[in-house]
Amino acid sequence: MRRIGENVVRIEMEALRELAERLAGPMGPAFERALDMLSACSGRVVVTGMGKSGLVARKVAATLASTGTPSLFLHPAEAVHGDLGMVVRGDVVLALSFSGETEELLTLLATLKRLEAKLIVITGNVRSTLAQAADVALDCSVAKEACSLGLAPTASTTAMLALGDALAVALAEKRGFKEEDFANLHPGGKLGKKLARVAALMHTGEAVPRVTPKAKMPDVIYEMSKKGLGVTAVVEDGGRLVGIISDGDLRRLLQKRGKEVLDLTAGECMTREPKTIGGEEFAATALGIMEQKKITSLAVVDGEGRLEGIVHLHDLWGTEMV
Repeated sequence: MRRIGENVVRIEMEALRELAERLAGPMGPAFERALDMLSACSGRVVVTGMGKSGLVARKVAATLASTGTPSLFLHPAEAVHGDLGMVVRGDVVLALSFSGETEELLTLLATLKRLEAKLIVITGNVRSTLAQAADVALDCSVAKEACSLGLAPTASTTAMLALGDALAVALAEKRGFKEEDFANLHPGGKLGKKLARVAALMHTGEAVPRVTPKAKMPDVIYEMSKKGLGVTAVVEDGGRLVGIISDGDLRRLLQKRGKEVLDLTAGECMTREPKTIGGEEFAATALGIMEQKKITSLAVVDGEGRLEGIVHLHDLWGTEMV
């Protein structure tokens, strides 16, 4: 059975290799025309397909939406019973049909032409009725399906999905879609946590442990214990950060100097020029710095070096980040 699974993967890999070669060769100009059409779209990209192609179409629509292109999925069977009102002038329709002869999609052609909606087709048969009616037809044909019976859509749906992803990613690049745009569209879950801004996760106000350089170490220890972040910021008048004292710093000082540490000031014990981060940076960036430097907290400062907050490893390393 393992060999059967391996064979399925190899057949689908070969289908993708052939698809990549077509994109690099004869299908390249058509792909570019499709991109130009999608980029110029003043409405939404309406993705449609029936059966297994419909399932792929749903995913392609979701990928387009998550990368900055307004899009929706239209079920072709529901479309002929009223949902065709979802398509308006200015939309581009992306239709997926491996045969290119899906009856439910062909039924929509007259209305799409009346609405003057541009039509891009992804199909395994560029001579099909649907492909001939399209403004652009993209070939996702495969040599064979990975199903041992040669019947179940397997390699064909893999190629169709890859071509849809290629359009979505190339379109995002063409439109200058950036990491911050992605963050704005993914406020929840694992991606939302990684792409959240440090300013949204940091401790602020009275929750931030801070002392002056002249503070005695008993007061420093009290402040650290009270705020519970394992560090305290050392700030001058005006709030400018000049140093950090961590639990680790305290342990090392006590091992080296014993009780005389209690007679020292924060300025004498602090780590000068500590690693900091700006509040506009991504949480994933802060996490990377902490892991690299083997620290558990970062001071968050503004452009003038004034303390704005503290972000702790626990604020970042929650279940949504892993």
